Amino acid sequence: MASRADAIPMGSTAEYSIWRVILASSVGTMIEWYDFYIFGSLAAVLSPKFYPAGNDTIALIAYLSTFAVGFLVRPFGALFFGRIGDLVGRKYAFLVTLTIMGGATALIGFLPTYATAGWFAPVTLLAIRVLQGLALGGEYGGAAVYVAEHVPDGKRGFYTSFIQITATLGLFVSLIVILVTQSWMSKEAFSAWGWRVPFLLSIILVSISLYIRLKMKESPIFASIKSAGMTSAQPLKDAFGKWENLKRVLISLLGATAGQGVVWYTGQFYALFYMQTVLKINTRTASIIIAIALLIGMPLFTLFGWLSDKIGRKKIMMAGCLIAVLTYIPIYKAMEFYAGNNVETVKSTKNKVTGAIALTPLSRDAAGTLVPAKEAPNPNVPMLVLLVLIQVVYVCMVYGPIAAYLVEAFPARIRYTSLSLPYHIGNGVFGGMVPLIGLSICAATGNILAGLYYPMIVASMTFIVGSLLLKETHGTLIWDEVSGMK
Repeated sequence: MASRADAIPMGSTAEYSIWRVILASSVGTMIEWYDFYIFGSLAAVLSPKFYPAGNDTIALIAYLSTFAVGFLVRPFGALFFGRIGDLVGRKYAFLVTLTIMGGATALIGFLPTYATAGWFAPVTLLAIRVLQGLALGGEYGGAAVYVAEHVPDGKRGFYTSFIQITATLGLFVSLIVILVTQSWMSKEAFSAWGWRVPFLLSIILVSISLYIRLKMKESPIFASIKSAGMTSAQPLKDAFGKWENLKRVLISLLGATAGQGVVWYTGQFYALFYMQTVLKINTRTASIIIAIALLIGMPLFTLFGWLSDKIGRKKIMMAGCLIAVLTYIPIYKAMEFYAGNNVETVKSTKNKVTGAIALTPLSRDAAGTLVPAKEAPNPNVPMLVLLVLIQVVYVCMVYGPIAAYLVEAFPARIRYTSLSLPYHIGNGVFGGMVPLIGLSICAATGNILAGLYYPMIVASMTFIVGSLLLKETHGTLIWDEVSGMK
């Protein structure tokens, strides 16, 4: 294979084939994100159902802890399925991950609540969440690598940006499904049993995606190195046992994915939980605000992916981290103002039995006395959408180019394993802990803005490390690796 052009001429047929690859990969990945995030999107509704009654804040923090477990196990899924992807093939690995994720999500739809089954409910929910995290740990790397290894070198940022859209699209779809389900039934019916519908819908979505993916062929680059006998016999050892590659993994983690992860989860999930829990905006209204901002902002993933092909990945990602650090505090102060219920601080109380911290937002009454805040009566939805949209722009800047960067940073024979670990530590651990750490810090300090310090510190670290050590990769020709193999 002399070059990419010799392998697959870039005529209209080739372009059509690439879009088929992107569609098949994106649909499945979007469904996996939907499955993963439907859990978080329903946090305020489900937390009292799977934990003992008595304190909604304690239940929410416990639920968010279970939510966070799914993020913490993602690196283990990355190692396990990354090894399979580099040994057996990209296609096989993410067929398995899709099946596991779909089955685990559907199980939540059948799971009894705490009132019915006692501690069996939260323990089983935790186990299901572990399965979801493991599956997602293997899915993303497979989809990103699969698409990247089908497309020409000069357009990798643009084409892989469609995979980057899937995470936000999965969150958006989860919110839309919840809102539509809620509109079909009374609040009482949704609380009683309607919340199960979004989870059960996963059975249909996954079946469709599996059908599409089964028709896909293996990545041409992987097929080339496999036929030439150039695959790694020990992907884990080759990826992490040699300093040259391990150094790339560490720099990619600290100088790219950690900051990207916290910016992603702050701009979308933390913003949602912050509006619902701290600013006391109605759960449905907060979901609508996030959904509108995501819908408007999603095309920007492709814009920044395309731009990264022109000016480089590093500049855009570092700029996104820096701007986020400088503007988060003003943005969240403005969100507080436009919520319209004058929340100034939070009071925290510690449960003597469980030790859990409960959070009560406080605002001032007509006499100027701090009292528990009521639900925001008339939040300024357009302004709140704008403020969330600004954060989504930062998300697009850091996330749009990162798949192309990660693919270009590592050699093909260990690419799936190598890129999956820093991605899922950065997103699953650093990023996924943002809602839990942020709201816990707010509860512990009484400062409603204190939860932003964690993502600001991590994004600052990434900006410094990335600016100094991250290599620009947008000129990398990954097709040269397989030159001459056939």
